[in-house]
Amino acid sequence: MEHVPPPAEELARLDRELAELDARRAQLLTRRAWLLAALRPPAPTAAPGWNPSAWGAPPPGRPGAPAQSWGYVPKQPSAPRSAQNVLLTLGGLLLMIAAVAFTLVSWGSMGIGGRSAVLAAVTLGALIAPAVLLRRGLAATAEALTALALVLTLLDVYAVHAVAAPDTDGLGFTAVASAVLAVLWAAYGLALGKLRLPLPAAVVLAQWPLLFWAWAAGAPALVVGWALLATAVLDGVIALWGKGSGVRVTACVGGSAMGFSALMVGLALSTTASGPLGAAAPGALLLAAAAAALAGAWRAPKGFARTGGVVAGLAAVAAVGGVPAAALSDGWRVLAYLLCGLAVAGAVRAGLPRDAARGVLAASGAVVAGALVWALPSLAAVLLGPVTLLSDAWAGSPEGFRSALGSTLPWSELAAAPVVLALVAGLLGSAYRWWPSVVRIAAPLAAPRTADVGTPGAGVPGAAGAAAPWPGWSGWSGAGVGAGVRRRPSGAALRGAAGAGALALGWGALLLAGVVLDVPYAVAVAGETALVGGLLALAVRGAGSGRGASAVPVTALVGAVSGAVSVGLLSLASEGAAYAVFGALTVLFAGAAFRVGAEVPRAVFAVASVVWGTVLTGFAGRSLDLDPHEAAPLVLLVPALTVLLGARLRRNPVALPVELTGALGALVAVGLAVTDAPFLALVLALCGVLAAGAAVRPERRPVAGYLAAALFVLATWVRLAASEVSFPEAYTLPVTVPALVVGVARRRGDPEASSWTAYGPGLAATLLPSLAVAWTDTDWLRPLLLGVAALVITLLGARYRLQALLVLGGVVLALDGLHELAPYVAQVAGALPRWLPPALAGLLLLVVGATYEQRLRDARRLKDALGRMR
Repeated sequence: MEHVPPPAEELARLDRELAELDARRAQLLTRRAWLLAALRPPAPTAAPGWNPSAWGAPPPGRPGAPAQSWGYVPKQPSAPRSAQNVLLTLGGLLLMIAAVAFTLVSWGSMGIGGRSAVLAAVTLGALIAPAVLLRRGLAATAEALTALALVLTLLDVYAVHAVAAPDTDGLGFTAVASAVLAVLWAAYGLALGKLRLPLPAAVVLAQWPLLFWAWAAGAPALVVGWALLATAVLDGVIALWGKGSGVRVTACVGGSAMGFSALMVGLALSTTASGPLGAAAPGALLLAAAAAALAGAWRAPKGFARTGGVVAGLAAVAAVGGVPAAALSDGWRVLAYLLCGLAVAGAVRAGLPRDAARGVLAASGAVVAGALVWALPSLAAVLLGPVTLLSDAWAGSPEGFRSALGSTLPWSELAAAPVVLALVAGLLGSAYRWWPSVVRIAAPLAAPRTADVGTPGAGVPGAAGAAAPWPGWSGWSGAGVGAGVRRRPSGAALRGAAGAGALALGWGALLLAGVVLDVPYAVAVAGETALVGGLLALAVRGAGSGRGASAVPVTALVGAVSGAVSVGLLSLASEGAAYAVFGALTVLFAGAAFRVGAEVPRAVFAVASVVWGTVLTGFAGRSLDLDPHEAAPLVLLVPALTVLLGARLRRNPVALPVELTGALGALVAVGLAVTDAPFLALVLALCGVLAAGAAVRPERRPVAGYLAAALFVLATWVRLAASEVSFPEAYTLPVTVPALVVGVARRRGDPEASSWTAYGPGLAATLLPSLAVAWTDTDWLRPLLLGVAALVITLLGARYRLQALLVLGGVVLALDGLHELAPYVAQVAGALPRWLPPALAGLLLLVVGATYEQRLRDARRLKDALGRMR
């Protein structure tokens, strides 16, 4: 007889065999790679000791040599050149340390002649030795001695200052010494062209002469800025025409640091100037920096050219905008910089190289973005400020718009915020309106590179019959976009983004204008409501124009909802304003839902209308001086209307969102009534009626039917608890008996009907309330009778394979038994040592973990057994 192992053992055996197959496959792949490497001829241009094809494989001279293990390759010894470099580096470091120790420690024990002779001899030897070593082909040794010579020259300078010129100013001497050493090391590096260290070291030393000279002379900050800028220009020249990548990288790093420092000095002086004349001198420094960056961008590679254009644009804005900004108050200075930033964008037509022009355009965009970031916090205060009215609703109409916001922002200093938003909105709107002209202007910047070109799509939208100067402006055809081709945003998307930005910023400008002008409260509420209506009209028109989810209608939709929330909160200051605003919002959004054709906007508008209507019913309860639980039935009016509307809409996609929103309103009503049990029972019963009404429709019956039954039962329990009924069976058994009779008749007519449908409601109507009372009953009779009834029901469920009877009876029986055993369990737990429960819990976890597979199979069998029941 063949032995069949258990599933767990068979699964473990299969896993082991699969792991062995994977290991064998890895060995074969490793052997194959070695064979390919052994058969491949060595590259003719590879340097000695450099054979990438032999990485991880035996030496190529022995193609037939077997490996010790195909999964392991012996590590090759380090290359002699690498070991030599390590030794030379360590030797050079030790010589440097010795030279420093000699200079700092042993210097005082020698006379002036000895000191000079030793340092001069060692330095001269260190400078001559690399030339000799290079002729012998020992480049690594020459580099090590060159580093030592550099350190020795620095020590020579220190020695000269300490002995020959101790009274000279340290900063001035350092400036002169840095310049001299930079020239000497540059000449030395050019003379010995094979050395890689002297020229970068000369570049590093060249960073300090002008800065230390200005510092030593006590020059003002402006002169220091000019010194930093001159150093940065020198670094730029070296980066463009320097010899070797090391020199250019060092010059780029130094020039970036010095140029950034010069810009920061000029910007600080410009922003703190006392007037336009005071800002002119820092402006000249910033303009010079812009000219230098633009000159470097003219010859630099692509990435550096774009960075240079950005720096030039930002510096020009700071220079030109700082002069008029110095004559304006703090609240209007940002407008001066914004206008200059927009003017800088005209450089795209000035004949600049394409990458530099892109950088200038990016700088202009950064200035505009900075101005918007400055203005947006005030807009957020306008939209979110009315939240403070929630804690003091209907306290009375405030005098002006600002007092209704409760914000502490200095609005007098934010007077330019609406102007900034309106200006940017106007520019974006103009671009949206005359998009073909924008495309023609930006055509030189959008000239495609070879790697960027795909299959072009149609022409620019709005340009009648004209082809786009760059395919990305009009979209790509899907067939022409291949792997590795970079897709650019289409012209329709860019135009839509411009229109959306214009709409959002224009709306924000109008809101901020009302706050800055501090219009009366009634005007502010009416104006915001009118803006919501206008945004709704745009959203409806855009959604009905066939463009679907384009940027402008979506922005109008989001703005309408956000504006409705804001004006709704703002109206809470006055009772009349609250009714007027939420009534208008309900009508506006309902009308928009009726007019719009697209499904998603219609659903959003309908849901918003239901929300505003629910809020109105809550206002009615407060106007009638009703307590929250007394106002709960009024809140159910809107959910009732959503049920009727859902029956009207039937399978319309908007029906489900509307009914779900109404269900949330019903949940709010339940929350309002939870403090009073009789009203809670009433509200639950009314919610059950609404759910039953929704269950009339076949598509809602599977969910709404069960929900209605649960709500009716829950309302009954709450009503019994509120009436302090001590014998609930007198009320539940008359319901249970006919319900079970109906269930039996249902099962006879339809043997395939679920036991939950036939017997579940009737059994739950008695078992669950009796269980709740039994847990608080100190007598023994009810728990005993309930336990006997639950046992009988459980046995019947097991006998006739009825899932509802088995589960309900078993759960009630277990909980009833737990209630009876709880006092004894508590006594036993109190008598046990404190360490024993954790120990038992840990032991239980160990047992379950050790028999996890068996427990999992048992749970699956139990699940399958329950699933086969009706």
